[in-house]
Amino acid sequence: MIGMAHVAENYPLYYDAMNEKGVAIAGLNFVGNAVYAAIKPDVENIAQFEFIPWILSQCSSLVEVRELLERINIVNTPFGEQLPLAQLHWIISDENESITVESMSDGLHIYDNPVGVLTNNPPFPQQMFQLNNYMYLSPKQPRNTFCENLALDAYSRGMGGLGLPGDLSSSSRFVRVAFTKVNAISGESEEESVSQFFHILESVDQQRGCCEVADGKYEITLYTSCCNVTKGIYYYNTYEDHQISAVDMHVENLDSDKMICYPVIQGERINYQNK
Repeated sequence: MIGMAHVAENYPLYYDAMNEKGVAIAGLNFVGNAVYAAIKPDVENIAQFEFIPWILSQCSSLVEVRELLERINIVNTPFGEQLPLAQLHWIISDENESITVESMSDGLHIYDNPVGVLTNNPPFPQQMFQLNNYMYLSPKQPRNTFCENLALDAYSRGMGGLGLPGDLSSSSRFVRVAFTKVNAISGESEEESVSQFFHILESVDQQRGCCEVADGKYEITLYTSCCNVTKGIYYYNTYEDHQISAVDMHVENLDSDKMICYPVIQGERINYQNK
């Protein structure tokens, strides 16, 4: 498997990852809602930090993921004293579909995810329900349904999207990225598809200085990643480096028991055309 991770004691604590069989997972903050259970008998007790490798080491499709999730219990065991439990929920995808997994106080919930996106709070059913409030949005220009006796004019391009949330809250970002994803059109090539993927996620970028989380500290989009689950290529860029970098897992020996770590490329690379 390959993904973005913090390595502690030679163990990868994945933020997101995919395997060579075509399944990908990303964990996103779910603070205040994520609850993990105590160890129980007769089930698979898996710590939160083990969840991604546990799934990816066994599954080649969402069908197999669903079967595996029927016997899982995500437990409240931290990796260590210096690395407490992260409050997360997950989006899991193969080339055909996506699901959302949320472990909460009332148990483990598995939802079909027809829009294929996920942000943070509130819980996924509420995120999906709020899309009802925006069913009128369209990439097409609006027509006058306000009053047929008024000569109203669509005086600007993009007015079909009037009302699309523009703030940085997670619920608004969910609506915005869902609208962008379901309407975005990509070219046929790998490069066009990857480029369009990054454009879609740029619609919900967090810029430094716009979302203060503590005095003088700000939420930013540290990195963005894209997984081609068919070819096994992991693409990413970072806040400080907009150029897309890629790692092809099939270049490496996938039967090796040794972990390979690639440094995350940082620092903006600018292509001067006259130097």
